[in-house]
Amino acid sequence: MTSRKDELAARLEQVRGRIDRAAAGRPGAAPELIVVTKYFPASDVAALAELGVRDVGENRDQEAAAKAAELAAESAAVGLRWHFIGQLQTNKAKSVVRYAHAVHSVDRPQLVAALSKAVAAEQERRRAAGAPARADLLCLIQVDLDDRPAEARPAGKGRGGAEPEQIGTLAGMIEQAQGLVLGGLMAVAPLGADPAEAFGRLAGFSARLLRSHPDARMLSAGMSQDLEAAVAAGATHLRVGSDVLGDRPALG
Repeated sequence: MTSRKDELAARLEQVRGRIDRAAAGRPGAAPELIVVTKYFPASDVAALAELGVRDVGENRDQEAAAKAAELAAESAAVGLRWHFIGQLQTNKAKSVVRYAHAVHSVDRPQLVAALSKAVAAEQERRRAAGAPARADLLCLIQVDLDDRPAEARPAGKGRGGAEPEQIGTLAGMIEQAQGLVLGGLMAVAPLGADPAEAFGRLAGFSARLLRSHPDARMLSAGMSQDLEAAVAAGATHLRVGSDVLGDRPALG
């Protein structure tokens, strides 16, 4: 009987093969893989870490915080990095900065301010406890790539993100904020849209951002169903869940 770790290893190999094929001939390094582990148990994250995965993504703070706490020792031992990729409420910032290496979904000024304040509070908490300081929080601006009029968008299926014209303002705020580092951009291809076209637009936004913020090189795009289009558009990080972990477990 195949063990869960063996199953994950086989799936991981298939996804890495897809990435290598998609990136063949592309200049520069191949994209880095972030395995999205939402709804899957901490034991799966531990198995992935044993298989060499160093970046995992989560969408919900309550779930992510519990897993990060359970796997704190493993995370420290292997250098596991937690990426928060879901829509984030400002009142969750204090919790997220306790474990997150990066937040990919910064989409409004209020969230920039909340994250900066939360990082400062977390640093003070760690100082008081005699714990090592945390690194500055890597922040990516999530961009809304859906340029269709509101009436043409699938009802209730928005992907979230800032409007493209807000990128410059948010980038400046992040660079000025204490405890935050501007990483780059993130986006999800709109439902019903051509992902190649959407990610091409994202690449254009990234190129413009780099002119004024040359260190903001990250381009987080692409999931199980559209990673090839993201790689072709220059993605530096891919967020893949179901193709590595399988079907989402039934929720109780």
